[in-house]
Amino acid sequence: MSQSAPTREVARRVFATEFNDAGYTFTESDDERAPVYALLPTGESSNRVFFVGTLTEKEDVGEDSEYWRGRIVDPTGTFFVYAGQYQPEAASKLRDLEPPAYVAVVGKPRTYETDDGTVRVSVRPESITEVDAATRDRWVAETARRTVERVAAFDDEGSEAQGASGSRTKSGYNEYARMAREEYDLDPETYKAAALSALEDLDESGDELAGDESGSDDAALDDASDGTDPAGTPEP
Repeated sequence: MSQSAPTREVARRVFATEFNDAGYTFTESDDERAPVYALLPTGESSNRVFFVGTLTEKEDVGEDSEYWRGRIVDPTGTFFVYAGQYQPEAASKLRDLEPPAYVAVVGKPRTYETDDGTVRVSVRPESITEVDAATRDRWVAETARRTVERVAAFDDEGSEAQGASGSRTKSGYNEYARMAREEYDLDPETYKAAALSALEDLDESGDELAGDESGSDDAALDDASDGTDPAGTPEP
């Protein structure tokens, strides 16, 4: 009997400002090994995320063994990543990198609740790769596009979801838009505004990628699309 390889979850491109608001997590089955998803406020589930930014700080915060914390900034805010003995490659990369450095990260969302009840969101990285400014700018452009698309789908279908018993339309956003409306008191237009502001920052920087209208950026990003990010299989 042949066994199929584990299916790798899609790594969602998301800006820090939205990711840090994604404090609600859920599973889609009662299996104790079912994957855990973070619910993005723009109406999408995320078991894995993909982001690019500037590593501005790193610190070994472990007591008995190395446990590295990295602070990674994108145009909208800050991601915090934590890697220890169970993420040896990512921990080794954080140990060796010297801030500031552009990095691309694929990892899993993690949440924890503070003593005052605040939910904090961080990333447990599967991979950390040093990249260049052009790669960072392409990620910003593509992530802005994906964010705007999610907000548009949320606006178009979220209201339908409330009267459709949670059924999905062909776009697949309906169920999660309904969940986001129920779980968050947040306006998705906030994330659209942040995405557009990030694009404006690229334009103002005079980066040649931001001013390129040939479409080559989109082609390059499509070659490294979410479904083919070279990071390991998700944990059960």
